[in-house]
Order: sequence, then C-alpha cells, then structure tokens
Amino acid sequence: MSLAEHLYELRYRLAVSFLAIGVGMLVVGLLLYQPVFDFLREPYCRTEVAGKQCELYVRDIFAQFSMRLRVAGIGGTVLAAPVWLYQLGAFITPALHRKEKRYAAGFLAGSTILFGLGVTFAYLTMDKGLEFLLQVGGDGLVTLPDITSYLSFVTLTMFAFGTAFLFPVVLVFLNLAGALSARRMAGMWRAMLVGIAAMSAVLTPSTDPITFLAMALPVMLLYVVCIGIAWLVDRVRRRRAADDPLAGLGDDEASYVDPRPSPL
Repeated sequence: MSLAEHLYELRYRLAVSFLAIGVGMLVVGLLLYQPVFDFLREPYCRTEVAGKQCELYVRDIFAQFSMRLRVAGIGGTVLAAPVWLYQLGAFITPALHRKEKRYAAGFLAGSTILFGLGVTFAYLTMDKGLEFLLQVGGDGLVTLPDITSYLSFVTLTMFAFGTAFLFPVVLVFLNLAGALSARRMAGMWRAMLVGIAAMSAVLTPSTDPITFLAMALPVMLLYVVCIGIAWLVDRVRRRRAADDPLAGLGDDEASYVDPRPSPL
C-alpha cells in the first residue's frame, strides 16, 4: 500500500473507533448512567467518612452536566473497547509476518489482561487511600468531597494502576528480543525495586502512602514473575542453540556452505 492508502485506512480506523466510542457514550449517558455512576462512587461509599447517605457535593451550576458527560465518556470508552482494540490490531497486523502476528496477539492479550488487572486492583484498594486522605487532617475538619475532584481522582488512579501493571509486558518483550536476560534481571533486582518505587511515587495522583504501597508491592511481585518467565525463555533458547551446529561459531568465523547444487 502507498502512503496515501495507509493514511486513508488510518482515517477509516479512527473514524470507526470514535463512532463506537460515541455510540457507547450515548448508551451510557442515556441508559446506563446511574449504574456506572454508582460503580464509580462505590470506593467513596466504603469509607467511614461517607456515612450512610454517601453524598458527593456539587459547587457549580454546570458541574452535574459536565459530570454526566465525563461518566458517559468513561463508560463509553470501556464499552467500545472491543471495537477500537480490534481496529488498532487490524491496522497494525497486516504489516507483520506470521510469527510476528502471534507475538503481537500475545502482547495485546497480555496487555489487556494486565491493564484490567491493574484497574481492578485500584478499584478494590482505592477506599483505603481515600480514608487516609479524608482523615489525615485530624479532628475539627469537615470534608465536603467535590464530585469533579472525586471523579478525577478515581479515573486517574485507575489509569495509573493499569499503566503501572503494563511494566511486565516491557520486560518480557526485552527478554524475547534478547536485550535482557533472566540472569541480568535477577542481578539488578535492587535497582529495579528502587525504580519501581520511584515510578509508583510519580504515577499515584494522590501521593498518599497507602495508594503508593498498593501500586508498588504488586508491581514488584510481577517483576519476580517476569524473572521466572525470562528464565524459562532463556532455557528454551539455550536448548535450541545447543542443537544448532552453527550456534557455537564466533563472530569472525565463517559458517560452512555446501557448494553443491541442491536436487530439484
């Protein structure tokens, strides 16, 4: 395909993706708004500060309208995820070889699962961070949570956790590419743990210690899992190299070439 044809296809894929997100926003905004809003409000309702009524406050005339649009945007993007993920894969995979397509499908599936796992973990532990933030000032303070700031906190936290949980995908890719071995990963574990802690401190939007630990500890555990996966991959690679008669040749050594013509 020419460059213009690639650009036309990209425009088509983007148009279909945005159309699907728009339809998802319309469905969520008109039909599923209250269930999605209750789902996003649930972490706050699990805190002691929320009380029985679990009310969030609005301080602007247009805040409820903008909040409805934001909730519809979040729900519509998630609802249309199968469509825009398929459009992304359909645009990329034709340029790949058969083996590369298998790798791409595996990385896409792994990235989706890990991102969803990170979002789920953030949703289940978010109330602990909220509890700390809403009570850290001590007695004599009354917290009136604003709906706009609360939704920003929820969406940024879930996105940050999902992004942090994609870190193993990068490590496995580097190992498969031969740029990072299991032995090297195991040898640099101290530096990696410090790096994971620094990454968690930067990504957490609330910067409270509970949310920081909730992100850092699972990612550190996933790093240990990546070392195990890399060890298995390196083991298979060593076995294949042992069976290859040309694998032991040095960089300056010429491989054997049979000058005789092969039979037709």
